[in-house]
Amino acid sequence: MELALIGFVGEKFILVGIIFGISLVVAMYSTYAERKVAAFFQDRVGPNRAGPLGILQPLADGAKMFMKEEIIPTRASSLLFIVGPSLAIMTACIGSAVIPWGQPVIIGSDYFDLQVADINVGVLYIFGVVSLGVYGVMIGGWASNNKYSLLGAIRAASQNISYEIAMGLSIIALLMVTGTLSLREIVEQQHGFWHHGYFTWNFFRQPLGFLLFIVCAFAETNRTPFDLPECETELVGGYHTEYSSMKLGFYLFSEYINMFVSSAVMSTLYFGGYNYPGMDYVNATLGGTWGPLVGVGVLFAKIVFFIFFFMWVRWTIPRFRYDQLMDLGWKILIPLAIANIVLTGLFSTFFK
Repeated sequence: MELALIGFVGEKFILVGIIFGISLVVAMYSTYAERKVAAFFQDRVGPNRAGPLGILQPLADGAKMFMKEEIIPTRASSLLFIVGPSLAIMTACIGSAVIPWGQPVIIGSDYFDLQVADINVGVLYIFGVVSLGVYGVMIGGWASNNKYSLLGAIRAASQNISYEIAMGLSIIALLMVTGTLSLREIVEQQHGFWHHGYFTWNFFRQPLGFLLFIVCAFAETNRTPFDLPECETELVGGYHTEYSSMKLGFYLFSEYINMFVSSAVMSTLYFGGYNYPGMDYVNATLGGTWGPLVGVGVLFAKIVFFIFFFMWVRWTIPRFRYDQLMDLGWKILIPLAIANIVLTGLFSTFFK
């Protein structure tokens, strides 16, 4: 019994290490992808010096961040100045703990689950972690003792609180359809692509809910056109104006990790997660070891698409004015989310 428990804990530690490493690598190379996507849209070349096609540029940027001088402003709150970016990167990394990355992999007689924690309130866990993320930004902006940083932190807090309401309401309609808070069960309900004369993916059952969710995801990750907390044209650099070296790197990394986790959550909730058309045939052909790994690859393909979409929007649409941003959240998205709940209830009642 003890050996089985030790093996289970060891398996989870290995899975946590793999997911943590993948999150950091994805965040690191998302910076490279962002610059290449921006160059494509602006008819430029982008990074092309460090390695073939500039592929080593993220490593060069990381070395630069580590080797830059650590500066803490004289009048800053030293402890909180360090806690801010640490909290931001921590909350970004722990959000992926409840995401099912694939079907269980069978190697010989061993059974490996590709989900760190299969809890029955996974959706609530995601929202809890998302709501904690704003503390890192708020603490960092306040501890800097800089009025522009404080303004950026206040913007971030009000923006995140406003759009979390609309995001939560959009999810309520989805939960009315699925009847569960477990991410694993939500994915399993979307098995395949077509069943009993209709699409199984939740996007086809909740298109308005998905639209509301992805708009709120842009706001929660502070991505353009919702990047008012770090708007350089008004606030110099926003909540991280006074930060340098890896403290600044933690804030930048947390944004890209949040983008990665948000893409994984959207793929899981609305686009079937690791499910894809014909997966039963593929699993039967490839077996219990390689079949589930194909599903993992499919999930990551969906995640890459959403990350590209985040970047596409950034280099296409200008940012809002702050009053427009708040009007969109309170006067448009929240009423639409409530209307979506009512419509979902009516359809569920009369059409089963």
